[in-house]
Amino acid sequence: MTLVAIVFALLLVMGLPVAFAIAGAGAVFFLQHPELPFTQPAQQAISQTQNFSLLAIPLFILAGNLMNRCGITGRLLDLATLLTGRLRGGLAQASLVLSGLMGGVSGSAIADAAMQARMIGGEMIARGMSRGFVAGILSFGAVLTPIIPPGIGMILYGSIGNVSIGRLFAAGILPALCLWLALALTTAFIARRGGWPPERTRRARPAEAFSALGAGFWAMLFPVMLLIGLRSGLFTPSEIGAFAVFYALVIGIAVYRELSRKGLGQAIETSLGDIGGVMLLIALSAPFSYGIILERVPEDIARAMLGLTESREALMVLIVLAVLAAGFVIDATILIIMLTPIVPPIVRGMGADPVHFGMVFIIAATLGNFTPPVGAAMYAVCAILGVPVGEYTRASVPLFLALALVVVALVFLPGLVLFLPNLIY
Repeated sequence: MTLVAIVFALLLVMGLPVAFAIAGAGAVFFLQHPELPFTQPAQQAISQTQNFSLLAIPLFILAGNLMNRCGITGRLLDLATLLTGRLRGGLAQASLVLSGLMGGVSGSAIADAAMQARMIGGEMIARGMSRGFVAGILSFGAVLTPIIPPGIGMILYGSIGNVSIGRLFAAGILPALCLWLALALTTAFIARRGGWPPERTRRARPAEAFSALGAGFWAMLFPVMLLIGLRSGLFTPSEIGAFAVFYALVIGIAVYRELSRKGLGQAIETSLGDIGGVMLLIALSAPFSYGIILERVPEDIARAMLGLTESREALMVLIVLAVLAAGFVIDATILIIMLTPIVPPIVRGMGADPVHFGMVFIIAATLGNFTPPVGAAMYAVCAILGVPVGEYTRASVPLFLALALVVVALVFLPGLVLFLPNLIY
């Protein structure tokens, strides 16, 4: 596997898209093993996409795009501004609340970051906030989106690692609150130093509060219904994705009445592109994952790590730090697909709960979306706002450190992750 790893790194350095770099590395593995059937790579690529749980991914992507076009997003922004408007840097705080509320809608950090950059990025800059900070908070704030159910990373980890997706969905809620608190406190500190004024100067009247809560009710109800449907056995993870699409159509057509025929067509068109990209990654990574398992790479890594420490927490911290470092050069989705066959067996062998570790692992991998040189959410926000990556990076260091500290803290506080799954399941 050493040659395979070298080929993968070289292809990345040459600028080849990650999906094709990992496919090329997988091809090299099979060239090293002529005794394996010639048809095996194609069979692995096809069989990887036939996992029934993965059917939830295209359905959730379609549901998220439908909800973004049915009026939910604007209503959630009004609610977020109402809740945080009196804090310094009110729009920045509102963007964090909106990311949390959008967790049950888009499920994608990149989609949420790009959407918020278009909606409120310009207004935040016009209010005197530095361009680098605006790009940073809109990008890093989107870490909340895939952690609150339904998140695509949870579905990938659960289906590949044979971990309960329902428990993963429940496990994301309290860690998301911790991540939000870390970002909110960091934003408040930066806003105070910058002298940025609040968005609102008076308390919201009761009528305003009830109106905003009522308008955002259907969006906030969505993740609750997901958990209830999964826990009650009414839906499987794949069926809950179909329910999400149905729910989005009902809200857009019958409740808000803002989902037009044109909007429906645009949602389907956007979803086809998003689904194609994700499924191509999953398919092309299959030969690579097969090689990892066949060569017993997880066992070798486990033995090496166990030689470094016998502490379960120390081992998890080492893995998290490695994932954070890998996130600088590898996309989050690729990280989850590549490492899920490797790391769950290691932590299981140490007696750790795979749901606890999985949530920490998913958050650490997701941070790669916001860091140079390959952060997709970072590039999306910087392109929309016209912010140089260097300026973004300098302003984002406090945000990254705050989130990294939360991830490490969650290693030592498994109760925060497992409280709701143990309560519900």
